[in-house]
Amino acid sequence: MISSNDFRPGVSIELDGAVWRVVEFLHVKPGKGSAFVRTKLKNVQTGSVVERTFRAGETVPQAVLEKSTIQHTYKDGEDYVFMDMETYEENRLTVAQIGDRVKYLKEGMEVNVVRWNNQVMEVELPNSVVLEVTQTDPGVKGDTATGGTKPAIVETGAQVMVPLFISIGERIKVDTRTDSYLGRE
Repeated sequence: MISSNDFRPGVSIELDGAVWRVVEFLHVKPGKGSAFVRTKLKNVQTGSVVERTFRAGETVPQAVLEKSTIQHTYKDGEDYVFMDMETYEENRLTVAQIGDRVKYLKEGMEVNVVRWNNQVMEVELPNSVVLEVTQTDPGVKGDTATGGTKPAIVETGAQVMVPLFISIGERIKVDTRTDSYLGRE
């Protein structure tokens, strides 16, 4: 159990049979009446955001999340096969379990998987990955770093906007959270 006074961004709680993560909180002490905590909660599975108010000192169950490191070994049909780095067990995850960042997943990449009651809640990829550009329009002489952007397809199939001077075969660093180009590698 955790008190509503101990809420901080990132704390996970259980409400209505689901896991919610505190995104924002505000402890309010009105001049008249009792204090309360106004929160913004995000459902870990669905991603929906909800605003909820708790009485100050109210206790709610804290979600016990297990985090482990797994390595992507290969793709089998629609499933992605991972190996647990501690037990060497094979795990299969679907695109729905991994989420939209599956477009940056490549073989040999290590990811963190968060589980609650032996159910996969989310898969955390590294914040940035280095990928090779496989398709893009050719650069033109005189293109500069501040001259604009063009779409490029990387080795995993994801599309990233890159500066005009990037050409096919170059390795670039991509931010997986914002889908943005970070620089050459």
